[in-house]
Amino acid sequence: MKNQKDLFLYNTLSGKKEKMTPLVEGKIGMYVCGPTLYSEPHMGNMRTFINFDMIYRYLLHLGFSVKYVRNITDAGHITNSLGNAEDAIGKAAKLEQIQPLEIVYKYNTKFQELQKIYNLLPPSIEPTATGHIQEQIEIIEKIIENKFAYEVNGSVYFDVRAYSEKFQYGILSGRKIDELAEETRELNAQEEKRFFADFALWKKANPEDMQIWRSPWGNGNPGWHIECTAMSTKYLGAKFDIHGGGMDLKFPHHEDEIAQSCGSYGTQPANYWLHANMLNVNGQKMSKSLGNYFLPKEIIEGSTTIFDKAYDATTVRFLMMQAHYRSNMDMSSESLLAAEKGLQRMFEAVELSKNLALSEKSTFDVSEIVASFYTAMNDDFNTPILIAKMFDAVRLINLINDGKETITKADLETLILEFKLFLFDVLGMPANESKSDNRLSPVMDLVLDLRQNARGNKDWTTSDKIRDGLAVAGIVVKDGKDGTIWQ
Repeated sequence: MKNQKDLFLYNTLSGKKEKMTPLVEGKIGMYVCGPTLYSEPHMGNMRTFINFDMIYRYLLHLGFSVKYVRNITDAGHITNSLGNAEDAIGKAAKLEQIQPLEIVYKYNTKFQELQKIYNLLPPSIEPTATGHIQEQIEIIEKIIENKFAYEVNGSVYFDVRAYSEKFQYGILSGRKIDELAEETRELNAQEEKRFFADFALWKKANPEDMQIWRSPWGNGNPGWHIECTAMSTKYLGAKFDIHGGGMDLKFPHHEDEIAQSCGSYGTQPANYWLHANMLNVNGQKMSKSLGNYFLPKEIIEGSTTIFDKAYDATTVRFLMMQAHYRSNMDMSSESLLAAEKGLQRMFEAVELSKNLALSEKSTFDVSEIVASFYTAMNDDFNTPILIAKMFDAVRLINLINDGKETITKADLETLILEFKLFLFDVLGMPANESKSDNRLSPVMDLVLDLRQNARGNKDWTTSDKIRDGLAVAGIVVKDGKDGTIWQ
């Protein structure tokens, strides 16, 4: 086990960093709210999934056995704060004049493709809301039995006032019920509620609804929040280690999940609540009205005019790792270009390390460098500090190559092993992108031989022309004392 006992997480529930103590030693149960399949995830959504992929990867790297559950919302109502429920999937199906199942299949296919493009590890379990209707009904029945919910005209509502007599509503978000009253608007179904802050666990079907299920209260649809309570507790138990999602889900979604778990099982579900922050584009919050909204595939296809050129998914992912998961991050042409160049330096360092001259003594402490990688990540997954420490290692590799520092074989093996583990396994950069393409190797051997002949004949014009031409094609040629390498 690697440095497991030194891991600290920022717990939204307590508002501070806490030492990670799993419920079962060596094992972690983690639930993350997944996509709602009424549209294609935008880049802000993908940032959340990429960040939790990084967290999942690091927990695995530390040697934890992780059960990672990330749901698919393919049914139910999406609510806007205390607003009226809206069946977003049904609405999208009507607009496109197809069945809800077609909408779900269409956007799930796109999401699965995006996971591969952005190199996300698949979760341990990826349950769907429609596959767990019975579990949702059973939890609602428990909440009613415990007198924290009531049925009205075929709908079931969570009773926030009754709940607040025993538990604290707003414990996660810090929202006060009195303050919430000021946000209330005149909305449909408000007259059914006993209290303005009550939220739907089950909604009676409307004639125009396209998805309908049977329940003890009549035909209808599950509420949005109850889905995650049912799926998380089914696969991880009434109490588990980590619950994650985007900052926008903290209220009301995650707050209501806590209420549902306390109302049914008598305990809130997770020991640690982690929330990933928002994505800005060119200094502003991403939105269609500002014209800076784009989809994850558009940036790699170059089909968005927001940026100066297309950028591959690895560059986008690397840029996201340069911001802490809890911080807002800004994406711009300048930041993407800097990330592209920085990532290239890391890949070059991996290739350069294969040909370094070895010595009988190292002029620096490798263990201290490696320890700095773990120190950064054990401090609430601080990827910006990790990357800064990895760039220190890149500079060191270049100094060794230039003969200004020395390293032993054992130290080099340790340094490069850990460097590659953090670059590829933890940060999630695809390892194959750091390697020369085998199909190009014979061609490049010929081109570099021609360039070397030109250099031997002091024909610098031809030599530079070959190098510059390759650079335009995205192939970097680097001359060193031990020969020429290309990337």
